[in-house]
Amino acid sequence: MRSELLDAGQIVNTHGVRGEVKVLPWCDSPEFLLDFSRVSIDGRDVAVERSRVQGTCVLMKLQGVDDVNAAMKLRNKTVKIHRQDAELEDGASFIADLIGLTVYSQDREIGQIRDVLQLPSNDVYVVQGEHEYMIPVVQEYLEEVNVEAGYVKVHLIEGMQTDA
Repeated sequence: MRSELLDAGQIVNTHGVRGEVKVLPWCDSPEFLLDFSRVSIDGRDVAVERSRVQGTCVLMKLQGVDDVNAAMKLRNKTVKIHRQDAELEDGASFIADLIGLTVYSQDREIGQIRDVLQLPSNDVYVVQGEHEYMIPVVQEYLEEVNVEAGYVKVHLIEGMQTDA
């Protein structure tokens, strides 16, 4: 079952004396987090009063966090977003939804997606079954992704099996 809350980053530090926190995003880009008016921390929804990008991080001012002492209490906490608040591009999926999908090649099950590596050129599915495979997420090797039905169809070539 898909979780309503998705891990989006970690509060790594405070910023200034007025309660801002510095969030290290676990998203494709820090800008993704700017679109959210609420986040969840420790199972509690918190309104985002304002946010902005600073380098690779996002500075957030959260409602009720009004000084550096309150912000310090949030260090190392995970920031979660509500799935329904996120807008993805057509054909895009959350990595959390891909993990565990069954992978088929030529109508033969080869394993499940164990991890998705986000590399500069393209993502790579790490598939574990009887063997381990590293499958680049590019049109040439990806035939179909059906998150709702729970499967991915790929075209394997020599060299994708890593434990040969």
